Amino acid sequence: MEFTMEDIKVGLKNTVTDKVTDKNTAKTMGSGSLEVYATPAMTCLMEKASTEALEPLLADGWTTVGISLEVQHKAATPMGMKVRAEAEVAAVDGRKITFTVKAFDEREEIGFGTHERFAVMKEKFMSKAAGKAKM
Repeated sequence: MEFTMEDIKVGLKNTVTDKVTDKNTAKTMGSGSLEVYATPAMTCLMEKASTEALEPLLADGWTTVGISLEVQHKAATPMGMKVRAEAEVAAVDGRKITFTVKAFDEREEIGFGTHERFAVMKEKFMSKAAGKAKM
């Protein structure tokens, strides 16, 4: 079944939240030695905001996969603070969706960038991935 992207429009937005705990610090995640919100946790939250914006609009059997992420993490967030990530569709080019992404803690913007996702048929994608293990 071919899928159209007509429901995915520039300006579509989504926001997700997180809290800085010992599970998502740079020290725990291995991306640094300090107990502050890890860059990998921030980028994951940005991807989650993007993914969740699209999922309700996709046809059965379809999903999106991340294909690029370019971000700057510009401020530290200590343990206990809440974090939110916002994703907004900036462009749709065929099955490629480009987002602007931003992250904030309770005081300021802590990160920003762009994220691209690509719409794929789940079964076909997973079959191709599984084929690598057989080589």
